[in-house]
Amino acid sequence: MLLAFEPHEWELLTRLPARVMIAAASTEPDSDRRTVDEGLAGINAIAAGASSESNLVKAAVSAIYAEADPDPPTAEQFRDSVTGMTEVFVSCRAAALVLDARATPADALAYRQWVESIADKVCGAARPSEALGLDGGAHSAAEQEFLHQLIEALRNS
Repeated sequence: MLLAFEPHEWELLTRLPARVMIAAASTEPDSDRRTVDEGLAGINAIAAGASSESNLVKAAVSAIYAEADPDPPTAEQFRDSVTGMTEVFVSCRAAALVLDARATPADALAYRQWVESIADKVCGAARPSEALGLDGGAHSAAEQEFLHQLIEALRNS
């Protein structure tokens, strides 16, 4: 799998999920508890890729957990929300170009859906109404806009 990608392309594909997780958690100010819930949801969503039918997604998950990122993304990188989000969307567009050029259509689609699911799980983590036993699946306006822009960036290369 890794042989199909240049090292810088593979690095982009394996670092993007964590960057998307942090960006999704940074769409709006949250309580400490919600931030933790979002982080856990993101970690679980990344790990869920290990059970994907896509060899690309499984290889990316393996690579993510095999190497420690020397420069992991942190919420502080998104204190300037516009710059941080723009960088993530630019990375998504770059990843889409790499996927279109080097991956099979099925693997490209699976990777896009996996990254989108990571963002969706983070944005939907610990909605206040869920704690009350109500349907908490709705995303805030900021989260909906983030998800829309992310999907556009991943799918329009």
